[in-house]
Amino acid sequence: MASMEKTCTLLVHFDKGTPALSNEIKEHLEGHDVEAKVDAMKKAIMLLLNGETIPTLFITIVRYVLPSEDHTIQKLLLLYLEIIDKTDSRGKVLPEMILICQNLRNNLQHPNEYIRGVTLRFLSRLMEAELIEPLIPSVLANLEHRHVFVKRNAILAITAICKLPQGDHLIPDAPELIEKLLHQEQDQSALRNAFLMLFNCAQERAVAYLLGHLDKVSSWGDTFQMVVLELIRKVCRTNPEVKGRYIKIIVSLLSSQYAAVMYESAGTLVSLSSAPTAVRAAANAYCQLLQTQSDNNVKLIVLDRLQELKTSHREVMMEVIMDVLRALSSPNLDIRKKTLDIAMDLVTLRNIDEVVMTLKKEVVKTQNGDLEKNGEYRQMLVQAIHSCALKFPEVASTVVHLLMDFLGDSNVASAIDVVCFVREIIQTNTKLRESILARLVDTFYQIRSSRVATCALWIIGEYSLSASEVESGISVIKQSLGELPFFTSAEEGDVVDTAVSNKGPSTPKATALQHASLASSKRPAILADGTYATQSAAASSAAPSLTSVAVGSSANLRTILLTGDFFLGAVVASTLTKLMLRYEDVQENQVAANRAEADVLLYMVSMLRLGQSSALSHPIDDDAYDRITLCIRVLANKDQVMKSVWLKNCRSSFAMMIDDKICREMEEKKAKAQDSYAQPDDLIDFYHLKRTKGMSQMELEDEVQDDLKRATGESTKEGDSRKLNKVLQLTGFSDPVYAEAYVTVHQYDIVLDVTVHNRTTETLQNLCLELATMGDLKLVERPQNYALAPNTSKQIRANIKVSSTETGVIFGNIVYESSTVLDRNVVVLNDIHIDIMDYIAPASCTDIAFRNMWAEFEWENKVAINTTIQVVRGFLQHIVDSTNMKCLTPPSALEGDCGFLAANLYAKSVFGEDALVNVSVEKQSDGKLSGYVRIRSKTQGIALSLGDKITLKQKG
Repeated sequence: MASMEKTCTLLVHFDKGTPALSNEIKEHLEGHDVEAKVDAMKKAIMLLLNGETIPTLFITIVRYVLPSEDHTIQKLLLLYLEIIDKTDSRGKVLPEMILICQNLRNNLQHPNEYIRGVTLRFLSRLMEAELIEPLIPSVLANLEHRHVFVKRNAILAITAICKLPQGDHLIPDAPELIEKLLHQEQDQSALRNAFLMLFNCAQERAVAYLLGHLDKVSSWGDTFQMVVLELIRKVCRTNPEVKGRYIKIIVSLLSSQYAAVMYESAGTLVSLSSAPTAVRAAANAYCQLLQTQSDNNVKLIVLDRLQELKTSHREVMMEVIMDVLRALSSPNLDIRKKTLDIAMDLVTLRNIDEVVMTLKKEVVKTQNGDLEKNGEYRQMLVQAIHSCALKFPEVASTVVHLLMDFLGDSNVASAIDVVCFVREIIQTNTKLRESILARLVDTFYQIRSSRVATCALWIIGEYSLSASEVESGISVIKQSLGELPFFTSAEEGDVVDTAVSNKGPSTPKATALQHASLASSKRPAILADGTYATQSAAASSAAPSLTSVAVGSSANLRTILLTGDFFLGAVVASTLTKLMLRYEDVQENQVAANRAEADVLLYMVSMLRLGQSSALSHPIDDDAYDRITLCIRVLANKDQVMKSVWLKNCRSSFAMMIDDKICREMEEKKAKAQDSYAQPDDLIDFYHLKRTKGMSQMELEDEVQDDLKRATGESTKEGDSRKLNKVLQLTGFSDPVYAEAYVTVHQYDIVLDVTVHNRTTETLQNLCLELATMGDLKLVERPQNYALAPNTSKQIRANIKVSSTETGVIFGNIVYESSTVLDRNVVVLNDIHIDIMDYIAPASCTDIAFRNMWAEFEWENKVAINTTIQVVRGFLQHIVDSTNMKCLTPPSALEGDCGFLAANLYAKSVFGEDALVNVSVEKQSDGKLSGYVRIRSKTQGIALSLGDKITLKQKG
């Protein structure tokens, strides 16, 4: 395919189409207006680059443009000469091309150095030896020009000439001339070009020059040093036995003052040697670049190289983990995240203390308001500390108390991470239970988020074991709920009468509590001025609002509850129930236990009264009502079975969840450890048995093209069959022009290889493939025109850029001219649909991250389930296979056959976009499945495209 395309040395973007401007261009070129000539030359160049042929333009340019002395016109003339066809169909140079040789010779002898330089640069792109041969003396004469610009381009021109098949005959003594110049020249750019010429055309001379000037390598310019590194890689690739003499040069370049040279030196050193000292030197160079470079893109690239070193040389990278963590000083969140990902895989018993101390310092820094996005960064630090504490429980005590200060963080995601970390640590590390619980009770008043408060309440209810801990738990909950009642109203008596009607408890104790609650609403209250009044009088005189609790007060649960969040109220009731059931076992004084139980029941009844009052715009929901009512009944009628369920089964279920999580993580680690980097039928590389070869990584670099063919399925019989399956028919068999396309997707690029066959008995002129795109697709360049002989084929390649994950459509026509039909003939092509599955891959994320993204993303696509599959697990697996996503819900949560299933799926696109899917399916009595598949994403394209894919595939 590559041999069928012409070499392109110039590419100019042109969006204005290809209008018929030949007459207008010729008029401007024949005129005397310089600006009009410049504009006409630009238009002519752009039309030629877009496939238009203007055969009569060449003679006009020779007559009217060639004699011009304007520098801009002369440069555009050279660009025009660069892109026009200089040979005929047989490869012979066109006779009219001889007209430009004299002009080029005059330019090479021009007194202005700019004209000489741009002409020499044009010659470096000229491929026709017949045109170059008469110009050789003038090119060689420019090697001795006084101006560096001319001399530098003369070396490049000689380099290009020597690369031609006839180069050895055109300038046979070129290496000697360049080597002589190399010893005499002082300019760094000219030295670099001369050394590059020897590197490409006379490698032995370049090596001899390098070895003769080892003491000067460190003083050369950065471009010169980069060529030296490339020479070393090339020499060691062909002759690995001599690599020892070059290691010293590379090590010296690691301390270069140029960042690019340091980066390339580190990469070259690792590719040449896998010795620990070499890897350590390269890692130190990368870490130094992290500290000295201010460009975030450079830092991300360096972190990628450190990630590669960590994969192959983990033991060495453990020694530089603290240097890697210094990159956390960057304010960029992507750099911080990647740094933490690298560091967390390198944590060991030897460096855990230093790592945790560094993370603790970073957490303290986030308390300052100077840095942006402190909450998100703190969340990443909490997750990193969480990972360290789980791997090494002995360090948990040093960080858990520090992190608990952030339970009231304004960033809810960070606070949730902290409370989940505390919940897991208190279960897995029993030695810290008492201190964690005491610290949680002390900091509970800081919590302002409902989700954080529910998790904290669960911890207090499950792990308060002693009498003092239970009393502290009940006390902090009552303090957070504030004084009763929750609202004051003149009609409170009427509200209480209906508080627990129909649904309320029927026990005498519950009935007594209702009357106690009613009586308490009329007890005296102390007003703001210190006087006494009844509750109804207080309401009329002070008239406080339900949500007027100050932010800084300790009644944080009351503030959330008065907003209508009765799910929190149900959690409060459950926690108080657990505490009271345990309090009766550990408290010997039955009177104190009864008094505490009465207070707890009073709070529960008051929450029910609040939920059914007209004071709130959102009444209590049925689930929360039933839950609080159940708690009242459990305390009113105790039995051992219910006691066991509330006090033992809940915590055992959580312990099973933690054990399942640990097992899944261990299985993933084992699976990663068992990943084979070599297939069973691969050749074994015996390094010491090789003579001419031996650089495994170098050989891999040489085989990039083979690897690409293997990846796209072009090098095997199976790949050929897969390629045939991807061939798309664009036209019908009865059309005069038959076309079919093979679509290759390379992440950001789509390559269309279109085969066009002329099925007529006449030659088709100006045959052109016209394409258009819909979606986030963009055609890179317009395919050129062709002449197609009868019953012959032509392969046309088109490149399309992709900018986002979206199901795009490519459509177009084939346009041609024939001798029988005067007008242009048009053949409409079938549409080509680009599959979204080529851009998304399975990925993992935490449950908290999934929920946060689900709440944040604004685009949702809801697809109703309509399938012939009758097994809920089978339907889920079918959706996973069809959408190329990963199921985040663990297998243990999907076990059993209850006829209902809910699972979360996640994938990530090559553009960094997140795709979230929630599958909720239920089996009906008739055996059919019903429910919805909900898709959420940050962009509209991925939500719609994924929804279309699921709609198409869900029937099975």
